[in-house]
Amino acid sequence: MFRFYKVLSMMLFYAFLFSAVQGAAQYRQALPGYRYEFPRDHFDHPDFQTEWWYYTGNLRDSHGRRFGFELTFFRQGLSRQRQLNTWSIQDLYMAHLAVSDLQSGKFYRTERMNRSGPGIAGSNAASGRIWNGNWQTILKSDTHQLTGIGQDFAFKLNLVPTTQPIINGIDGASQKAEGAGHASHYISFPRLLASGTLDIQGKEFTVEGAAWMDHEFFSDSMSNTESGWDWISVQMDDHTELMLYRLRHRDGSLDPYSSGTLIDSSGKSQYLSNHDFTMVPSGDSWRSLETGATYPIAWHVSVPKAGLSFNIATQLKSQEMISRIGPSYWEGAIEIYGEKYSKKIQGSGYLEMTGYAPIKLSGIPIVP
Repeated sequence: MFRFYKVLSMMLFYAFLFSAVQGAAQYRQALPGYRYEFPRDHFDHPDFQTEWWYYTGNLRDSHGRRFGFELTFFRQGLSRQRQLNTWSIQDLYMAHLAVSDLQSGKFYRTERMNRSGPGIAGSNAASGRIWNGNWQTILKSDTHQLTGIGQDFAFKLNLVPTTQPIINGIDGASQKAEGAGHASHYISFPRLLASGTLDIQGKEFTVEGAAWMDHEFFSDSMSNTESGWDWISVQMDDHTELMLYRLRHRDGSLDPYSSGTLIDSSGKSQYLSNHDFTMVPSGDSWRSLETGATYPIAWHVSVPKAGLSFNIATQLKSQEMISRIGPSYWEGAIEIYGEKYSKKIQGSGYLEMTGYAPIKLSGIPIVP
């Protein structure tokens, strides 16, 4: 049975690669002028090739024990042609699940991949559900209800948005490189109040905290000269939020379309261009023994127009999401300490770094 899963996962991976190279022309491009419609735009967009829903957050129990979590759903289109067979692969659905136990220094992770089949994975606006097997989020008008179940860990969380969804970028598009279509339509919930339960190796914790949610859909966002990105989301103790990403070229230079969004305490957002901020490694790094990748895990960030200057640190260096079907990357809970208009500021968030590790393929669990 394992051999069957391994062969199938390899076949699906190469189908994914073929679709990425050959199929983008079938799909709609992310262009300025897109007009969002909610709640419809919280769900799937099959006319775009790639889509993801990304939840990350920092949690605490009543004793102050800290945790981080990640639940991510991906949809990758392979063909826009109508499929008559229920089991035909028109879209691949992948998902990542992780928990960081910052006190014990342990990182728990798992992943899965499915096709929709007879309802195995998908996104449905009518039911308000995005799911892959028994991992799911149910979106209601006032909550996002998350369920993630791994072998040694699980969580059930209720997330309450504190603002309306934020649209990142300019004129409805978040540009990622030079040229039409090298962009995404990018929606964020920058602060969701989280509460629920977290189970680690049979021990249950009642937790609360704050989460961030990103939803992007596109067909050809990055250019072939770009190797990856460094992204942060930060929730500060003065009730402001910040998202930044810097796009790296293969030659080590930064793409001028690196950008971000600053959200004030009322929920009003402000676009940040690459000229409005700096985000640079500040010394500490961590090398993965599993992938060989070296990640810069300490950063300094400056946003002069917002009076912001802070350092990023993490209590747990080994927060690498190792994928057996696609790129591995570092995604982990962080803390920030610094100043805002000369007054002390602190907060928490998430740091994501992609393009540092090579792709290594092996078997991947397929949920029946």
